[in-house]
Amino acid sequence: MTIRSARPNRATHFQPRMHCLKKVEAIVVEMQDPKSGVTGSDQKLNVTTIPHVITGTDVIAWITNKMKTTPEESLAIGTMLVAYGYIYPLQNHKKLVMCNDASLYRFQTPYFWPAQKWVPEDADYAIYLAKRNIRKKGMLEAYEQVHYNHLHDWLNHKWDFIVMQATEQYKAGKERKKPDRVVFDCQERAYWIVNRPPRRTHSAMDCGPDRLIDFESDEKITFDVYRRMNLFYQQAIMRSKVKSSVSLGALTKYVTTYKNHDPFLASCPPSNPWQTDNDALWTHNMRRVDPPTKMRVERWSFSLFELLTDLRGRDDFKIFLKKEFSGENLAFWEAAEELKWGTASSMSSKAETIFKTFLAPGAPRWINIDGRTMGLTVKGLDHPHRYVLEAAQTHVFLLMKKDTFFRYLKSPTYKDIAKKAVDPAPHNFSPAQLEQNAQNRSLGIHPIILWQQEEEAMAKAAIASAPIDVKAMMSKIDREKK
Repeated sequence: MTIRSARPNRATHFQPRMHCLKKVEAIVVEMQDPKSGVTGSDQKLNVTTIPHVITGTDVIAWITNKMKTTPEESLAIGTMLVAYGYIYPLQNHKKLVMCNDASLYRFQTPYFWPAQKWVPEDADYAIYLAKRNIRKKGMLEAYEQVHYNHLHDWLNHKWDFIVMQATEQYKAGKERKKPDRVVFDCQERAYWIVNRPPRRTHSAMDCGPDRLIDFESDEKITFDVYRRMNLFYQQAIMRSKVKSSVSLGALTKYVTTYKNHDPFLASCPPSNPWQTDNDALWTHNMRRVDPPTKMRVERWSFSLFELLTDLRGRDDFKIFLKKEFSGENLAFWEAAEELKWGTASSMSSKAETIFKTFLAPGAPRWINIDGRTMGLTVKGLDHPHRYVLEAAQTHVFLLMKKDTFFRYLKSPTYKDIAKKAVDPAPHNFSPAQLEQNAQNRSLGIHPIILWQQEEEAMAKAAIASAPIDVKAMMSKIDREKK
């Protein structure tokens, strides 16, 4: 590692997690206390004795005892410490996770802690890779070789300097004792694994774009700011509030309902395509696939919004409404959505069509809404805009939600589609297969492209099944001959 004489100037940037990392570092310092910390011992690693080695079981037991948490929470905290580089594994260094077993770990030296704010520059990483290339005689890891080749092209103008620095550091390292040399190599490798992870690997150091506001700086507050703050607080006091018990109850109900449908909290059968490189999940969840999956059909029963958002569920809801002879409400809702998200050039013509079809006296698909909403909507159609039908659309949505939606869930239409729904079997890939898929992964087809292909296929099928106008066809052939 190249030692700098001065820290980089990062005063204009604000890292939102820095105050949290300082609390984490206080815990790490306490864990290294000789009396009350995690007990370490000397362990042999490849015939070399490594001092102050700890195991994953000891770390998790210390966190559980100190913080009074469950073993699962302690395992998550230990994994966070490894992901941020405060503890590094000695054996499986590619996976930055804490294992609740006899796996060997060491505490990282404070020089490499994130709070030091060292910027992992490309030149330093190039020197590190060149040094490893000299030590390993060209046998780098696959991802390191990719980075090495990229940096060689990017920093070609000063590659001689990089190789010279790497050679000097390699010679200086050989003069150390073997245990110290192995420990320093492990610390340096752990630092670069955290800051330059392998491809398609999540890094805990990714914090997004730098914020332009530094909350630690003293900002002068003017009289106008105080006036607006006072006005805001007065309005907040007058605003009606919901009881905490009601809010927490609604939040608990929402989490309980959706937890099995959240890919972060539960699995997404048959497999996660970003990990397994298998597109079966996209195939089973196409926009108008037949039959849909059981989880998808179950999601329709959560709310009318979920049903209408899914095009496959909306088509099934249309079949039910057709049998009930009450499809005008859904047709009006779809027309209002098309007006809201359509082009500005066709806004006037669409608004006129909607008025003649659903709102005008004696309209072929007249909808039943209250007189006040009808008056506001008809008056707004004199100067149409995207949200001119918002009030009428909300009224129709609530009508379907209170009556039609619950009748649909009890109807044979929904029960029949629930029986026909498929439950794809999960894919069982070994860790070796997943790693091989990650290395050989190629650019796939975007789901939007698949949806467009599906829409084009359905449009062609509809054209093929439509009756042919013989006169129009003959006139077209005559025009082509001329």
